[in-house]
Amino acid sequence: MIKFKKLLLTAAFATGALFPQIAQAEETIKVGVLHSLSGTMAISETTLKDTVLMMIEEQNKKGGVLGKKLEAVVVDPASNWPLFAEKARELLEKEKVDVTFGCWTSVSRKSVLPVYEELNGLLFYPVQYEGEESSKNVFYTGAAPNQQAIPAVDYLMNDIGVKRWVLAGTDYVYPRTTNKILKAYLLSKGVKKEDILINYTPFGHSDWQNIVADIKKFGSAGKQTAVVSTINGDANVPFYKELINQGISSEDIPVVAFSVGEEELSGIDTKPLVGHLAAWNYFMSVENKENEAFIKSWKSFIKDKKRVTNDPMEATVIGFKMWVKAVEKAGSTDVDKVEKAMIGIEVPNLTGGVAKMLPNHHLTKPVLIGEIQDNGQFDVVWSTEKTVPGDAWSNYLEGSKDVISDWAKLKCGNYNTKTKSCGAQTN
Repeated sequence: MIKFKKLLLTAAFATGALFPQIAQAEETIKVGVLHSLSGTMAISETTLKDTVLMMIEEQNKKGGVLGKKLEAVVVDPASNWPLFAEKARELLEKEKVDVTFGCWTSVSRKSVLPVYEELNGLLFYPVQYEGEESSKNVFYTGAAPNQQAIPAVDYLMNDIGVKRWVLAGTDYVYPRTTNKILKAYLLSKGVKKEDILINYTPFGHSDWQNIVADIKKFGSAGKQTAVVSTINGDANVPFYKELINQGISSEDIPVVAFSVGEEELSGIDTKPLVGHLAAWNYFMSVENKENEAFIKSWKSFIKDKKRVTNDPMEATVIGFKMWVKAVEKAGSTDVDKVEKAMIGIEVPNLTGGVAKMLPNHHLTKPVLIGEIQDNGQFDVVWSTEKTVPGDAWSNYLEGSKDVISDWAKLKCGNYNTKTKSCGAQTN
């Protein structure tokens, strides 16, 4: 009898030792991090993984969320678009993450979108994109075309007097759709078809000699020419190097880039690139208390004074802070409750204004045009006076111009205002 009681006590102690571990595991809120840490997009995405880890660390120092610590679950989809979907399913089904911050390219986002909708997950997407999408399960904290591409073209047209246009991009959905919108916009402004040259190259493209020669020839027709670049990832380095090799300066043919920021420039000599442009919603060089504090926190976390900040990092920070506020507002990490609570959430952006989450799951953002400086930073040469509301659907494409997104009242991501029906977008 004594031996039996001893066994019961031993079992009880063993079980008691196990229960705190189970309870502790249940008391963490899992945050998925879905960014390429290898492959052609690692040059851009690794920093966003580090940004999420920094935000988790800072939030945990504040006590976590709802009294629970945040736990990062990091996976590497390795710049492999089908693998993004597999890793997304792993995060949702196996790891049971409550939210995911991830993706850079639109093809990676398109790859994971069916998974998040099927399993009712929550994804924060932090990079500028082509629009033409609005999902209940995604919050788009990067720029829509009306918050980057269209203002950039307006700047080139009105302030620099550009008459001929080279639309150069990586061959996937974001550049192709963005350029489709830009071509329609340029034609609506009276630009002739023969004054628009469109070119696409594969991911990781390295041999730019012939393409840059074609650009140089196209720009020799006596009209001010500019390149609107949607080239992504590490292909940007040889592209800019070839511009230098062929003696193309910003005065000859300025380039305005939508996917080149401080991180991408840190890998090349920027002195010959001075004067070329980028359009973003944030630059590291912006001077205000919010940005100074962010830069200080980043360098302290990453333990490297040379590391820079960039626009998708700001979009990640804004999305993370909004998610925290929405969870606290909802009192839960339940996706449906958080999605509802997200609408109308406001947090300070890093350029001195306020970001607000709209019913279409897009943000209000300022638009900035920056000139590359010889130190790898950008000098802001133009900005909007107010923040611009993100538009999920383009006003310049047939099948889209009558479509709106409203997840608050209409509960629809593609509502046709003419037919008064949901799901009526025809692109």
